[in-house]
Amino acid sequence: MAIDRRREAAGGGPGRQPAPAEENGSLPPGDAAASAPLGGRAGLGGGAEIQPLPPLHPGGGPHPSCCSAAAAPSLLLLDYDGSVLPFLGGLGGGYQKTLVLLTWIPALFIGFSQFSDSFLLDQPNFWCRGAGKGTELAGITTSGRWGNMSNWTSLPTTPFSTASWEAAGNRSNSSSADGGDTPPLPSPPDKGDNASNCDCHAWDYGIRAGLVQNVVSKWDLVCDNAWKVHIAKFSLLVGLIFGYLITGCIADWVGRRPVLLFSIIFILIFGLTVALSVNVTMFSTLRFFEGFCLAGIILTLYALRIELCPPGKRFMITMVASFVAMAGQFLMPGLAALCRDWQVLQALIICPFLLMLLYWSIFPESLRWLMATQQFESAKRLILHFTQKNCVSPESDIKGVMPELEKELSRRPKKVCIVKVVGTRNLWKNIVVLCVNSLTGYGIHHCFARSMMGHEVKVPLLENFYADYYTTASIALVSCLAMCLVVRFLGRRGGLLLFMILTALASLLQLGLLNLIGKYSQHPDSGMSDSVKDKFSIAFSIVGMFASHAVGSLSVFFCAEITPTVIRCGGLGLVLASAGFGMLTAPIIELHNQKGYFLHHIIFACCTLICIICILLLPESRDQNLPENISNGEHYTRQPLLPHKKGEQPLLLTNAELKDYSGLHDAAAAGDTLPEGATANGMKAM
Repeated sequence: MAIDRRREAAGGGPGRQPAPAEENGSLPPGDAAASAPLGGRAGLGGGAEIQPLPPLHPGGGPHPSCCSAAAAPSLLLLDYDGSVLPFLGGLGGGYQKTLVLLTWIPALFIGFSQFSDSFLLDQPNFWCRGAGKGTELAGITTSGRWGNMSNWTSLPTTPFSTASWEAAGNRSNSSSADGGDTPPLPSPPDKGDNASNCDCHAWDYGIRAGLVQNVVSKWDLVCDNAWKVHIAKFSLLVGLIFGYLITGCIADWVGRRPVLLFSIIFILIFGLTVALSVNVTMFSTLRFFEGFCLAGIILTLYALRIELCPPGKRFMITMVASFVAMAGQFLMPGLAALCRDWQVLQALIICPFLLMLLYWSIFPESLRWLMATQQFESAKRLILHFTQKNCVSPESDIKGVMPELEKELSRRPKKVCIVKVVGTRNLWKNIVVLCVNSLTGYGIHHCFARSMMGHEVKVPLLENFYADYYTTASIALVSCLAMCLVVRFLGRRGGLLLFMILTALASLLQLGLLNLIGKYSQHPDSGMSDSVKDKFSIAFSIVGMFASHAVGSLSVFFCAEITPTVIRCGGLGLVLASAGFGMLTAPIIELHNQKGYFLHHIIFACCTLICIICILLLPESRDQNLPENISNGEHYTRQPLLPHKKGEQPLLLTNAELKDYSGLHDAAAAGDTLPEGATANGMKAM
């Protein structure tokens, strides 16, 4: 019978009792051993087979029923968080603290690069050059803020962008009333005036972002050439997307350190060459390669940071890096005002990466990755390097890590590519769910930001460039602070679920309730005005930006924890690339002059509802060891949000209960009659 074969493969006798389910739904030792050949064929195809890691005995050593050392490496070596990391001193070792600090410092430079588009490619106010006396002043005061996306060639009718320009306009009006030489300010132009404005061959610009000249004013990217600004914005994001996907796979194959160092070298080359661009085509092309290299730096530093930390410190270490990157976002306007020219600003953003060239000699390869891929010869040298730096005595090796390592030095390395995850059952599902969450979080964030900035005419505070910039940055900062508190009490899955629910509510209320308020405001007896609708819209937009930023950030971190070490960079690359696709929707909508914006918002609002259901399928990774190989990640299954009540039999059986058919076997041997107190699934009746 099939039942007998499953029992024989599991190594259990007819009278074997059901084993207790391990934490996180992992299989008990016997079942893990039985599933090793199947997991190797399904997860790895025809390539090198990755041996599974059966759970450890509660006492800390391998379970007596585990596979022999000839079939798999010593479980002590593959239990990195439980054996190797404590032997090295955990995060308490001085060398580990230094390495973590070295992963924080580049986050400031990354923050500069990620938000440079807001200054290099900001669309300034513009007017025709040499159109007569007073025309320059009139152009300044009537061009207003560039936020009128509906017509790039028009002179928007919004109020003045700065107080000085408003005062200048008032002086011009008063001079005209007194019969002075300055002509009166023109009335808001119609479409014919807009067309004539673009008939100019040269323009003067009023840049709002602290620069005297940027890319737009350098090459006159206005009117018919305005679309090239969005292509330039595409180039950096598309470079990031391709960089995440490609460098992630390479980092899992050749290591984190080589990818990091080569990315640093090439970002210096391409980034500094961007400042020497002679036209917008060269600028956009070089920005693509700059984004590609920047993705390699972001990805490898994120993975190295996760792999250095013990379970209880991972989230805190990651959030500190996020705060450092936000510091770069807050300092960027001051840096732009200091440089005054876009070429100087670009060079100043890239030059700090020169300091990271020193990482070649001071930053080692990820020891966790070396152990997971069974490169024990290199791992031994790195462990000795760690012990020397931390002044760790060999006598502190209580569990015998070094003797076990000596036995495995002849083993051949086994590396895995992210494509092998397609044959798994649970791991691919977890990664896909987090990719959809990341795409939705970053995609809908633009919808909320666009909705809030659309009320800038009625809310003067939102009309200023710096007010817009710092409002967005402040919401992101508050979101990260709230994420620290929520994740501490609710865990990764609970926190992600809460923020996704908030995002969905803000989106649905903004789409549905505001339309209802708009209909009632048309009735004179309703007591509602457009200002009430605008206030609700701004409030929902702020809540949506707050929650969606947390959803995107937490999805990336969640993926880094549940993806096995052997393919961690590949999994991170998929989720970060999904986030890039979400951010790419912003310049796409702007390129089409906001056409389809409402449909765009509706689609992402529906995605939030789907994500709420899918989040329940994810496991909880708080205070859990990182999975090291594909078998670990496959057995990293979900737990219910609420614990079972005492005496309650769960509807979904655990893996151990599904494997145990002792009751059915005995019944078949006795003439297909069930023993007293047995049920159809082999469980004894309660």
